[in-house]
Amino acid sequence: MSEQEDFAKRQQEDEDDLQRRVAYREARKLKARREKDRGVWFGLGMFGLVGWSVAVPTLIGAAVGLWIDRRWPSPYSWTLMLLLAGIILGCINALYWVKKESDRE
Repeated sequence: MSEQEDFAKRQQEDEDDLQRRVAYREARKLKARREKDRGVWFGLGMFGLVGWSVAVPTLIGAAVGLWIDRRWPSPYSWTLMLLLAGIILGCINALYWVKKESDRE
């Protein structure tokens, strides 16, 4: 393949890539216009969902840890361990919801 043919091929690939990106952005704008109801309230609702999805497992982990510490005393703090486990589980849960919502878009 000559240098000119190689250059022409790369230029065509760049143009195709640009067209795909423009089409993708146009589709996103059209979808956003169709879904006007997803405004501030939707954002606040999603923010609340993410907050609760982290807070609930964290509080449950702390409560179970306190119960274990009171019931069976040990040199290790089950409260702290289960609190950390609840935070990790909550963050994974929040990541799931955010990813699910971003996939919808």
